[in-house]
Amino acid sequence: MFYLREYRQQTEFWDGIRDQFTVAMGISAWGMMTGVAMVKSGLSVFEALLMTLIVYAGSAQLTALPLMLAGAPLWVILAAAFCVNLRFVVFSAHLRPFMMHLPRWQRLVSGYVTGDLSYVFFARRYHEPATTPEGLRAQQAYLMGNCAVNYLSWMTASVIGVVLAQWIPTEWGLGFAGILALLGVMASLASSPLRMVSAGIAGAAAVVAWALPLKLNILVAIVCAVAVCLVIEKTQSTTPQGANRV
Repeated sequence: MFYLREYRQQTEFWDGIRDQFTVAMGISAWGMMTGVAMVKSGLSVFEALLMTLIVYAGSAQLTALPLMLAGAPLWVILAAAFCVNLRFVVFSAHLRPFMMHLPRWQRLVSGYVTGDLSYVFFARRYHEPATTPEGLRAQQAYLMGNCAVNYLSWMTASVIGVVLAQWIPTEWGLGFAGILALLGVMASLASSPLRMVSAGIAGAAAVVAWALPLKLNILVAIVCAVAVCLVIEKTQSTTPQGANRV
C-alpha cells in the first residue's frame, strides 16, 4: 500500500474509502475471529501473525487450520485453500482490462490487496474500463481507496485477535460474528439468479457431505456448485431465443 500517495488527490480514492467504511465493522469482526481462531487452534503467536500477513485470505486461513491440525497431507490443505479462493480467478479475469495499463508490480500488488467486497464495490460502480488515461487512473484510485480500508480493517483486527487471543473468551461469540460477516459477503455477491442457485447448491452439498473427513465437504460443495452452474449456463446458451416464451 506504499504507493497510495499517488492516488490521494483523486476524488474517487476518497469515494472508495467511504464506500468500504460501510462494511468495515463486519470485516474487522471476521478478522478478529480469524486471529483468535488461529491461536486457539494451536499456532504460536509468531506463526499466526506470519500467516495473517502472508496469506491475507480469511476463508482460506479458516479452511486450512482444521486440516493442519488434523495432520492432513499438504496437497489436501493446498487444494482446499485453492478451491475456496477460486473466486479470485474470476475477479482477476474481470479486473484485467481495468489494470493492463499498470506496471506488472502494481498489478500484482493490486491483485493481492483486492478483497471480496473491494471487488463488489468496484464492479457495481464501473461496468467498463475507461477510455482515457485519466479515467483509468480514477478507476484505480477508487479501487485502492476500497482496498486500503479493507486491508487495514482486516489486518488491524486480525493482529489484535492474535495478540489478545489468550484473553478473549470464546463465549464472546466471535465465531458467530465471523459467520455473519461471511453471510454479508455472500449476500453482496449473490447478485444474479445463477449465483443464488450456486450458493444454494453449495450449501446443500456441504451439509449432505458433512461426514467426510478433513473438511472435504467444502471441496464437494464447490465442485457441485461449479458443475451444476456450468451445465445451466451451457443449457441457457444453447436454448433458441423465444423457446421459453409462453
